[in-house]
Amino acid sequence: MKNISCNQKQVLNIIKLVLICSLLMILLWVGKWLVRIFWFDTFVVPSNSMMPTLQPGDKIIADKLCFGARIYRNFHFDKQGVELQCFRMKGMGDLRRNDVFVFNKPVINHHITFVINYVYCKRCIGLPGDSVSIRNGYYRNNNDRGVLGCRENQTVLREMPDTLISPEVMCAMPYDEHLPKWTIKNFGPLYIPRKGDVITITPKEAVLYLTILEWELKGKITIDWEKNKVFVKHKLLSRHTFLHDYYFAGGDNVVDSHDSRYWGLVPDIYIIGIVKRIEYSKARVTGKYDWRRFLRCVK
Repeated sequence: MKNISCNQKQVLNIIKLVLICSLLMILLWVGKWLVRIFWFDTFVVPSNSMMPTLQPGDKIIADKLCFGARIYRNFHFDKQGVELQCFRMKGMGDLRRNDVFVFNKPVINHHITFVINYVYCKRCIGLPGDSVSIRNGYYRNNNDRGVLGCRENQTVLREMPDTLISPEVMCAMPYDEHLPKWTIKNFGPLYIPRKGDVITITPKEAVLYLTILEWELKGKITIDWEKNKVFVKHKLLSRHTFLHDYYFAGGDNVVDSHDSRYWGLVPDIYIIGIVKRIEYSKARVTGKYDWRRFLRCVK
């Protein structure tokens, strides 16, 4: 009987140990997801668009506390894109000019839509209420006379002959024959809308903010250049009040970055977090770690 009792105790102890370990694993798994949702998330840099600040293979930490974490209302995601339904928790700060930030690329196939794994990392060149331009390769902001982005790379762009830049790279938005052609060397000025801003809509504004207007108004925009009128869902559109704040995102590697110069502005709800540090860096080809970049601050 004593042997049976001892065996029962051993079995009970094993069961307790398994249950405790299982509970700890569940708590760790839940804790990991809570951290990713509310505190920070990590992403691997795939391209050289943010060189020299970030290089391919850098695993960056995106802080969600500063701008506020997004909480999804709808978890039905699709590779072709869906309407983003979420609310944002109150953040501890704001996105500032020259901050490096992570966001879901908003414009896909000429429309604003949401693909959860389509993530970009760029530098904030313009905030809501700013006017951003590029003059001879250099970023300009009417509310900030300091250096925006990587000045060294902008100097390279300024000195690069136009003949060495392909038309696909040189030409910037808006892509409309009725307006002067903007390039990555000479661009804008482009006003960045704030939530609550009211603007008069002419064909020019309709072209500049086409994807935004169609997204916010949930309808197709048509332009009558001869009559100087704009229509949405076949109704005259003369004024519009913006529903969101928007941001201008630019890569430090200005000669090789797919950013706001080409596809437009980033809506506030598409922002994931602000990049403060590199967790580590692992070369994509060799697989070797660059420990010099371990926990390096991102500026």
